[in-house]
Amino acid sequence: MAEIDFIQSLHKRTTRNYLERVTTHDKAACAEVAKRFGADYWDGDRRYGYGGYRYDGRWLPIAERIAAHYDLRPGERLLDVGCGKGYLLYEFTRVVPGVAVTGIDVSRYGLAHAKPEVRQTLAAADARRLPFADDSFDVVISLGTLHNLSIEGVVAALREIERVGCGSRKYFMVESFRTEREKVNLLYWQLTCESFHRPESWAWIAGQAGYSGDWGFIYFE
Repeated sequence: MAEIDFIQSLHKRTTRNYLERVTTHDKAACAEVAKRFGADYWDGDRRYGYGGYRYDGRWLPIAERIAAHYDLRPGERLLDVGCGKGYLLYEFTRVVPGVAVTGIDVSRYGLAHAKPEVRQTLAAADARRLPFADDSFDVVISLGTLHNLSIEGVVAALREIERVGCGSRKYFMVESFRTEREKVNLLYWQLTCESFHRPESWAWIAGQAGYSGDWGFIYFE
């Protein structure tokens, strides 16, 4: 198990006004809307989530890094837990032609508006109860999803990821903090987060779940 950063460079490209997030609108009301993971979350006003999440190729370098690190090959099976609109999965099909991609998400809106090229490989499901047999996938990833679960939900999801993945080629990325400033910024900015932990605590949780893969974090600096 190792901490690996595939994401932070992409995450840092976005400029965020943390104070405005909590002073301009009713943050609690916005969070309630965001947690429905519907149209407002994906494609509505920025106060509710992405503010319009459309394909722009930003995930291609991430897919390249992950595929290279885990030596992903044609014919292998890849699962994305919390795939959203499937943009990252689409990039994997470009980086490794012939890879068999599958994605699950709780957002039926996100799935309905997913990248057409991979939409048929996506399904509505809960990370805590994955609808797959043991050892179904060669590689399992989950980016920006598990922090949306309570701690008991995180443990359940990691156990499921461990169950459906064969071997140790597994990776999850969550929001975290290393300093008080990063913690405050995370609290100000997040809308759907339920689990707030430092990196060492995430590592401990992964161990409690019997998880054998890697992990990474994004920080709100």
